[in-house]
Amino acid sequence: MRMLNLALQGGGSHGAFTWGVLDALLEDGRIGFEGLSGTSAGAVNAAAFAGGWARAEAAGRDPREGAREKLAGIWYRISALGSLGALQQQFTRMLWGGLPPELSPGNFIGNAWRGLLSPYQSNPLDINPLRTMLEEEIDFPAIAAQRALKVFVSATHVDTGKAVVFTGRQLDARAVLASACLPMLFQAVEIDGQAYWDGGYSVNPALSPLIKECSASDIALVQINPLSREHTPRTSAEILDRINELTFNASLLTQMRAIDFVNRLLEEGAISHSRCRSVRVHRIEGGPALDRFPTSSRVSADGVMINKLFDAGRDAGKEWLAAHFEAIGHRSTIDIRHDYLDDTRMELPLPARPGMRSVGRGFRPWLARLLRQGRG
Repeated sequence: MRMLNLALQGGGSHGAFTWGVLDALLEDGRIGFEGLSGTSAGAVNAAAFAGGWARAEAAGRDPREGAREKLAGIWYRISALGSLGALQQQFTRMLWGGLPPELSPGNFIGNAWRGLLSPYQSNPLDINPLRTMLEEEIDFPAIAAQRALKVFVSATHVDTGKAVVFTGRQLDARAVLASACLPMLFQAVEIDGQAYWDGGYSVNPALSPLIKECSASDIALVQINPLSREHTPRTSAEILDRINELTFNASLLTQMRAIDFVNRLLEEGAISHSRCRSVRVHRIEGGPALDRFPTSSRVSADGVMINKLFDAGRDAGKEWLAAHFEAIGHRSTIDIRHDYLDDTRMELPLPARPGMRSVGRGFRPWLARLLRQGRG
């Protein structure tokens, strides 16, 4: 059995693509899972995966089938919301951070209004369709009770801007709601007297818990937000979309930089394998198939679109398995330096031969701080 940790990005309704990927991985049966880390829609997928797994395992059923069933149930319920009346559809758009037409980015009057009204004024009852769905669909006590999967959900601490990871008995509906809380639409989610916003502002998703808390050394990132675009955005909507993509990918680039740095130090013998371990990184992404869906469609709950995203995700998952299954446990299948690093990377003098340390005592605390990205 090849073991994988899964890192699930947020991306609104495009999270249905991740659902398809997970369905393909679960159906294949050759992969074991240890850790799940998710942000926003990725947190919803992680909770559904673990909740279905835990309930099925407790009932003596195949946990993989339980996870597939729960994921399907969550997304079918989201699709059903999109087929309701106009008012319900508006609240469904809010589920993934969508604005009604009068508040759209292209509406200048709406922009002025949006700048004047906070969600504490425009949404005083704090209506959030995701809350009810999470409370009804996900068995969080069962997730906390099981031992097969470690689940990590990330949110942003409003006061400090740091990422906070909820896991174990801390993981409940409020934690997932916080992970998906966009501050222009919803009031901050309060947990133990602390306010939280969408985890994408600080970490999307958190990779360090999968490294520090899990024994498996392979991480498969299901990436929804594209790293690059072929054309410079020109319309206001395109510019805002690209700003969001850059914002929600920034922490991922930082974490990838840290992973590459540690891997290189281990390869060169600058640090001992007894203190750190290499991490093998993989990526499953939609590519052209996902590019067919505009960024604006992330706020839609249209059933046809969600099914198409699911199919695209299943295809991507199957293609990745066909091409890279044998690499699990042996090597990374992406070039981190080429895809994620930039001119800000730090170069340290490496030893001339294994066992010869060239980093001082101040290095390890600095490295520990770097690897805490995503831990808050």
